[in-house]
Amino acid sequence: MRTVELDHETLRAAITLATRAPSIHNTQPWRWRVGDESIHLFADRTRQVPAADPDGRDLLISCGAALHHLRVALAAVGWTTSVHRLPNPATPNHLASLELHPQDPTDQDIAAAATISRRRTDRRRMSDWPVPPDHLDLIAQRAQQQGALAVQVTDPAARFDLAGAIAQAAIIQESDTEPRRLPPGLLTQPNGKRYGQQTELLLIATSGDDLLSRLRAGEATSAALLTATELGLATCPLSQPLEIAGTRHLIRDKVLNGMAEPQLIIRLGWTPTAAAPLPTTPRQNTTDLIDYSD
Repeated sequence: MRTVELDHETLRAAITLATRAPSIHNTQPWRWRVGDESIHLFADRTRQVPAADPDGRDLLISCGAALHHLRVALAAVGWTTSVHRLPNPATPNHLASLELHPQDPTDQDIAAAATISRRRTDRRRMSDWPVPPDHLDLIAQRAQQQGALAVQVTDPAARFDLAGAIAQAAIIQESDTEPRRLPPGLLTQPNGKRYGQQTELLLIATSGDDLLSRLRAGEATSAALLTATELGLATCPLSQPLEIAGTRHLIRDKVLNGMAEPQLIIRLGWTPTAAAPLPTTPRQNTTDLIDYSD
């Protein structure tokens, strides 16, 4: 049995992979503190977007994704984790403490970590190739293992309602006088049919809507995105319809029948063969994100 020693270079590499996690509007709202035998995740509220995310929902989901990414990265270098979420009620920005335990990595652990560097958010049109049902089942299963619901939106009426909420949110945000949106993308759309017919929609939801639920939703989102990438699928998280109370309630009541709280939508499908590889999005310097406890 190995003794527990935190190699700072190994941890820095793992945290660098964790910061490849998707964050809403690429805000990257996280910081890390490394102790003798633990790692701590903190929310960076200075990177919250008040207009689009006044209650910090998107921030918590983003941090949850980074938390899961870190667990995946650590498993690949031989450390399993015991996670204590929201460990100190008096410090709400302290989102998680991770205790590390030595464990030999499996081939699946190594493959999962390698997937982190390949994942991209792809907002382009997708092909009309169908996604196999067993792919969708595996994605949903791994997402649900992280403590959230992963609902495949396949019913035509539910898809219609969800598409309507997405369109309505876009109209509202286009007419909003407060700046919410990022500059338009510069990606070249592939030639061919428009996406839609074979685009799958996965709704990440939770039974509650407290801080822990949102953090768990982020972990489930990470698991879903990494699994889809492992299977060769393109993915795109959609948060805008859930940033507006009216469309979020519509999705809760119409798509989820009022039984759960929607947290994030994931659009997924196959990338057209003519599509060019996507560039990586910029990230903060890892060194600037880590504090070391004495």
